[in-house]
Amino acid sequence: MFDSAAPLLEHWHEFYLLVGTAAAALVALLFVAASIGAGFLTADRAAKSRTFMSPVVLHFTAVLFACMIGLVPSHTHASLGLIISASANGAAVYTTIILIRVLKDHSIDLTDRLAYGISPIIGYAAGLVSGGLFLLGSHRAPDVLASAVIWLLIVNIRNAWDLMLFFTAKHADSH
Repeated sequence: MFDSAAPLLEHWHEFYLLVGTAAAALVALLFVAASIGAGFLTADRAAKSRTFMSPVVLHFTAVLFACMIGLVPSHTHASLGLIISASANGAAVYTTIILIRVLKDHSIDLTDRLAYGISPIIGYAAGLVSGGLFLLGSHRAPDVLASAVIWLLIVNIRNAWDLMLFFTAKHADSH
């Protein structure tokens, strides 16, 4: 009745361990970047920076969460599918709010609109698809989940780099 998802994920242990570790390390480095920019962040600027900083933390955390869930050996197809779907759906809703913010703000360039707004939604859509595939017991589910976490990781490496350059430039301007 409740088929174990372990056979679907048996060859993915090292992948999830590596990607999850990378996501955790990148979150830590993001906190370092934020501390560099802390002196620059007035109350007004801090509110605007939440449009950029908070989503990147969420996306790295979503990657870490998906990897941790993928390492749990006792999941059934249903439990894994539901957890992946629910987390992808929740993050997609939040990311849609961010997308609306970046589309309304005409001072944000196209590259940042794509990277902070549209690209993460693609990753969460893939996460939703993988959740559905896990529910069905499809052997393609791990591949789709892997593509989702890789996509989110790469997009947010770009976004974290963008934030670091922004904070560094603002820090240099203040001296």
